[in-house]
Amino acid sequence: MDTATPRIAVYSGTFDPVTRGHEDVARRAAQLFDEVIIAVAMAHHKKTRFGLKDRLAMASEAAAQLPGQVRVLPFDGLIMDFCREQRACAVVRGIRNLTDFDYEAQMAAMNRKLLPSVETVFLLPDAPLQCISSTLVREISYLGGDVSQMVSPHVAARLLTPPVQA
Repeated sequence: MDTATPRIAVYSGTFDPVTRGHEDVARRAAQLFDEVIIAVAMAHHKKTRFGLKDRLAMASEAAAQLPGQVRVLPFDGLIMDFCREQRACAVVRGIRNLTDFDYEAQMAAMNRKLLPSVETVFLLPDAPLQCISSTLVREISYLGGDVSQMVSPHVAARLLTPPVQA
Protein backbone atom coordinates (compact mmCIF):
# COMPACT_ATOMS: atom_id res chain seq x y z
CA MET A 1 0.00 0.00 0.00
CA ASP A 2 1.19 3.50 -0.82
CA THR A 3 2.31 5.18 2.42
CA ALA A 4 0.86 8.49 1.18
CA THR A 5 -2.60 6.94 0.97
CA PRO A 6 -4.38 7.31 4.32
CA ARG A 7 -5.65 4.08 5.85
CA ILE A 8 -9.37 4.73 6.33
CA ALA A 9 -11.59 2.37 8.30
CA VAL A 10 -15.38 2.40 8.49
CA TYR A 11 -17.08 1.43 11.75
CA SER A 12 -20.73 1.00 10.91
CA GLY A 13 -23.82 0.40 12.97
CA THR A 14 -27.19 1.69 13.99
CA PHE A 15 -25.76 3.11 17.23
CA ASP A 16 -29.21 3.28 18.85
CA PRO A 17 -27.75 4.54 21.16
CA VAL A 18 -23.96 4.64 21.01
CA THR A 19 -22.60 2.81 24.08
CA ARG A 20 -19.31 2.81 25.96
CA GLY A 21 -18.55 -0.44 24.12
CA HIS A 22 -18.96 1.31 20.76
CA GLU A 23 -16.74 4.14 21.99
CA ASP A 24 -14.07 1.66 23.07
CA VAL A 25 -14.06 -0.10 19.70
CA ALA A 26 -13.85 3.25 17.89
CA ARG A 27 -10.97 4.30 20.17
CA ARG A 28 -9.08 1.09 19.41
CA ALA A 29 -9.71 1.52 15.68
CA ALA A 30 -8.43 5.11 15.84
CA GLN A 31 -5.10 3.75 17.12
CA LEU A 32 -4.82 1.39 14.13
CA PHE A 33 -5.95 3.59 11.23
CA ASP A 34 -5.21 7.08 9.97
CA GLU A 35 -8.91 7.88 9.94
CA VAL A 36 -12.04 6.19 11.26
CA ILE A 37 -15.48 6.95 9.92
CA ILE A 38 -18.31 6.08 12.28
CA ALA A 39 -21.02 5.28 9.75
CA VAL A 40 -24.48 5.61 11.27
CA ALA A 41 -27.01 3.51 9.39
CA MET A 42 -30.26 5.15 8.36
CA ALA A 43 -31.80 1.79 9.34
CA HIS A 44 -35.04 1.91 7.39
CA HIS A 45 -35.50 -1.78 8.20
CA LYS A 46 -35.41 -1.25 11.99
CA LYS A 47 -37.60 0.63 14.40
CA THR A 48 -35.08 2.73 16.27
CA ARG A 49 -35.51 4.49 19.61
CA PHE A 50 -33.71 7.54 18.23
CA GLY A 51 -34.02 9.13 14.81
CA LEU A 52 -31.02 9.46 12.52
CA LYS A 53 -30.37 13.08 13.53
CA ASP A 54 -30.16 12.14 17.23
CA ARG A 55 -28.00 9.08 16.57
CA LEU A 56 -25.61 11.18 14.48
CA ALA A 57 -25.45 13.80 17.23
CA MET A 58 -24.71 11.21 19.94
CA ALA A 59 -22.04 9.54 17.80
CA SER A 60 -20.49 12.93 16.98
CA GLU A 61 -20.28 13.84 20.66
CA ALA A 62 -18.62 10.51 21.38
CA ALA A 63 -16.23 10.92 18.42
CA ALA A 64 -15.13 14.34 19.69
CA GLN A 65 -13.67 12.60 22.76
CA LEU A 66 -11.65 10.08 20.75
CA PRO A 67 -8.00 10.37 19.72
CA GLY A 68 -7.03 10.68 16.08
CA GLN A 69 -9.15 11.59 13.13
CA VAL A 70 -12.68 10.27 13.66
CA ARG A 71 -15.61 11.47 11.56
CA VAL A 72 -19.30 10.61 11.76
CA LEU A 73 -21.37 10.21 8.61
CA PRO A 74 -24.78 8.75 7.81
CA PHE A 75 -25.08 5.91 5.31
CA ASP A 76 -27.81 4.04 3.52
CA GLY A 77 -27.59 0.89 1.46
CA LEU A 78 -24.67 -1.53 1.30
CA ILE A 79 -21.74 -0.83 3.58
CA MET A 80 -19.34 -1.92 0.84
CA ASP A 81 -20.72 0.80 -1.46
CA PHE A 82 -20.12 3.31 1.33
CA CYS A 83 -16.58 1.96 1.82
CA ARG A 84 -15.88 2.37 -1.89
CA GLU A 85 -17.18 5.96 -1.82
CA GLN A 86 -15.02 6.78 1.22
CA ARG A 87 -11.95 4.96 -0.14
CA ALA A 88 -11.81 2.79 2.98
CA CYS A 89 -9.40 -0.12 3.24
CA ALA A 90 -11.18 -1.76 6.17
CA VAL A 91 -14.46 -2.27 7.98
CA VAL A 92 -14.21 -2.44 11.76
CA ARG A 93 -16.62 -4.65 13.65
CA GLY A 94 -16.89 -4.96 17.40
CA ILE A 95 -17.52 -8.45 18.67
CA ARG A 96 -18.51 -9.27 22.24
CA ASN A 97 -18.96 -13.03 22.12
CA LEU A 98 -19.16 -16.12 19.90
CA THR A 99 -22.69 -15.28 18.77
CA ASP A 100 -21.47 -11.92 17.46
CA PHE A 101 -18.47 -13.61 15.85
CA ASP A 102 -20.58 -16.19 14.02
CA TYR A 103 -22.84 -13.50 12.53
CA GLU A 104 -19.97 -11.09 11.76
CA ALA A 105 -17.85 -13.81 10.12
CA GLN A 106 -20.71 -14.51 7.70
CA MET A 107 -21.08 -10.80 6.97
CA ALA A 108 -17.32 -10.44 6.46
CA ALA A 109 -17.32 -13.29 3.95
CA MET A 110 -20.20 -11.72 2.01
CA ASN A 111 -18.58 -8.27 2.12
CA ARG A 112 -15.35 -9.77 0.76
CA LYS A 113 -17.32 -11.11 -2.22
CA LEU A 114 -18.77 -7.64 -2.81
CA LEU A 115 -15.51 -5.71 -2.41
CA PRO A 116 -12.39 -7.89 -1.97
CA SER A 117 -10.09 -4.90 -1.45
CA VAL A 118 -11.72 -4.05 1.92
CA GLU A 119 -10.63 -6.10 4.92
CA THR A 120 -12.82 -6.75 7.94
CA VAL A 121 -11.11 -6.15 11.28
CA PHE A 122 -12.70 -7.58 14.43
CA LEU A 123 -12.04 -5.74 17.68
CA LEU A 124 -13.04 -6.80 21.18
CA PRO A 125 -14.20 -4.08 23.54
CA ASP A 126 -12.60 -3.96 26.96
CA ALA A 127 -13.82 -6.93 29.08
CA PRO A 128 -16.14 -4.95 31.41
CA LEU A 129 -17.89 -3.51 28.33
CA GLN A 130 -18.49 -6.79 26.51
CA CYS A 131 -21.92 -7.37 28.07
CA ILE A 132 -23.27 -4.01 26.86
CA SER A 133 -25.59 -3.83 23.86
CA SER A 134 -27.73 -0.97 22.62
CA THR A 135 -30.78 -3.22 22.91
CA LEU A 136 -30.13 -3.90 26.60
CA VAL A 137 -29.35 -0.24 27.28
CA ARG A 138 -32.67 0.80 25.71
CA GLU A 139 -34.58 -1.84 27.70
CA ILE A 140 -32.93 -1.03 31.03
CA SER A 141 -33.49 2.68 30.47
CA TYR A 142 -37.12 2.14 29.45
CA LEU A 143 -37.70 0.22 32.69
CA GLY A 144 -36.15 3.01 34.79
CA GLY A 145 -32.78 1.38 35.40
CA ASP A 146 -29.45 3.15 35.72
CA VAL A 147 -27.43 3.02 32.48
CA SER A 148 -24.75 5.51 33.53
CA GLN A 149 -22.00 2.85 33.45
CA MET A 150 -23.05 1.70 29.97
CA VAL A 151 -23.27 5.02 28.10
CA SER A 152 -21.65 8.45 28.26
CA PRO A 153 -23.48 11.17 30.19
CA HIS A 154 -24.75 12.89 27.02
CA VAL A 155 -26.37 9.62 25.91
CA ALA A 156 -27.81 8.91 29.36
CA ALA A 157 -29.45 12.35 29.33
CA ARG A 158 -31.06 11.67 25.94
CA LEU A 159 -32.37 8.33 27.18
CA LEU A 160 -34.29 10.18 29.89
CA THR A 161 -36.35 12.07 27.29
CA PRO A 162 -39.45 10.36 25.95
CA PRO A 163 -39.11 8.94 22.43
CA VAL A 164 -40.51 11.08 19.65
CA GLN A 165 -43.31 9.28 17.87
CA ALA A 166 -43.14 9.62 14.08
